[in-house]
Amino acid sequence: MEVRAKLPKGKGTWPAIWMLSKNIKKWPDDGEIDIMEHVGYNEGFIHASVHTKKYNHIIGTQKTDTLLVKDATEKFHVYRADWTPEKIEMFIDNKKYFTYINTEKTYDAWLFDQAFYLILNQAVGGNWGGKEGVDSTIYPQKFLIDYVRVYKIND
Repeated sequence: MEVRAKLPKGKGTWPAIWMLSKNIKKWPDDGEIDIMEHVGYNEGFIHASVHTKKYNHIIGTQKTDTLLVKDATEKFHVYRADWTPEKIEMFIDNKKYFTYINTEKTYDAWLFDQAFYLILNQAVGGNWGGKEGVDSTIYPQKFLIDYVRVYKIND
């Protein structure tokens, strides 16, 4: 899965490229994959995460990593997730910055063997994006998407 995008700029913006289980009943138990999250008050810091019942920020066990992309709001970049039965890896412009490996083989830790759907959204404010407020003078802002590509390798 890859998305070529240019991110909005400014305090209060919170663009994301992420995935949720098609069978979600309870978060985080049924999983979330964050391919890219960016909070405007911390410009250029791109975050990738997975959320499961066992691994999530609410209980302080989240699996996540961050990469600084200084021009994320000025230029297009390719945000990519490679997802196999063994692991999920995240890349920016082909540079790997996050890996989550299927080591435990339990639903609480690895539920990524089911269908998920892709979400691309631009939030304003919120518990993370708005943590340091929203600068209303920056608008309008745009989360520009050049393309979305989904690849499947046949067995």
